[in-house]
Amino acid sequence: MPLDATAIGRCSLHDLTYTALEEKIVAAGNRAAHTRGLWRALYRELAHEFAERPDFSPPLRRWVEKALGENGRLFADAPSVAAEIASSDGLTRKFLLRLADGQTIETVLMGYPGRFTACVSTQAGCAMGCVFCATGQMGFVRHLRPGEIVAQVLHVQRALRARGETGLRNLVLMGMGEPLHNYDTVMTALEIITDPRGLGLAPSRVTISTVGVAPAILRLAAERRPYGLAVSLHDATETGRSALVPASRRWPLIELLDACRTYGRQTGRRIFFEWTLITDRNDSPAKARELAAALSGIDAHVNLIPLNPTQGFAGQAADLASATTFQRVLRGAAIPSTIRQRRGIDVAAGCGQLRAEKRAPDQRRESLVNGSADGEAFQNRFPAQSSPG
Repeated sequence: MPLDATAIGRCSLHDLTYTALEEKIVAAGNRAAHTRGLWRALYRELAHEFAERPDFSPPLRRWVEKALGENGRLFADAPSVAAEIASSDGLTRKFLLRLADGQTIETVLMGYPGRFTACVSTQAGCAMGCVFCATGQMGFVRHLRPGEIVAQVLHVQRALRARGETGLRNLVLMGMGEPLHNYDTVMTALEIITDPRGLGLAPSRVTISTVGVAPAILRLAAERRPYGLAVSLHDATETGRSALVPASRRWPLIELLDACRTYGRQTGRRIFFEWTLITDRNDSPAKARELAAALSGIDAHVNLIPLNPTQGFAGQAADLASATTFQRVLRGAAIPSTIRQRRGIDVAAGCGQLRAEKRAPDQRRESLVNGSADGEAFQNRFPAQSSPG
């Protein structure tokens, strides 16, 4: 497997906030103003190469050549494309990106009338183990660095620019991984992505999706982070939710909902709740009434999402009639909701699906060699040094 540059003490330019980059440039004896030129090249021009740029001042050019040279301490994140597929309607494109150490992650670009949304990954694999999610089924590999998250946004921006399209309008952290399990890294990446001197994506157009890491939700509130919050709920009873979302055993439903109420009070923001509709599992009017009761006192909007099928889960997507009836119950309880359109089914757009398809033969061989068990306990999937929140 290729060695990641960070393993030998190098740092990615894309890991650095503007301030951190400026500190490195100044520490080398250069003026802070030189930071602007490099930042513009990185995030406005989406540059791949930095050598011999005539627009760089001589001091900046010399610093870049030394810092990014063979013996330099910096490099630029540039994941390669392991696979790319487009949906038949032309609105969804999925990229399987290969990182420097050989791990692969997924990034999805979704087109809507007049706007584009990117869905990015924050981890390789996921420790949360949601039973219907392809990423949850594959287990946790490692956290991504800030630059590896930022690089996904740069990739889709380049893809849009190559087609003459407008840039991204929205960013959702709903791809592979649990963003709040990689909290500090995600916040650094979002600082870079929303910096108005570069990519300049509006913080209000960024949504962090979590399976329900209650301590980190409270931290988001305390730190007044300016991003949207979406919580994957899927069932409004402890027993039902734990069966679908093993993380509920670690952060019980009552703790999660209390954290959401605190978040709402402290930030004044509405929370989006994701509800994957599964036939005969959580799509009945009774389940809708349970949900309405659970969300009492929370400024909530519910996104109803028919299940994306995966090979590791036998459930079936609820039909439109069930979804409509479910929504009608919520409407009667004055809870706004949207029945979400399933996007990119023909390109395995559910998070982790494309990676799982590409890796299935290798995973089967590895399982035979290592004797790994499909039912590995949820708690064992967490690296001890990476406790979220």
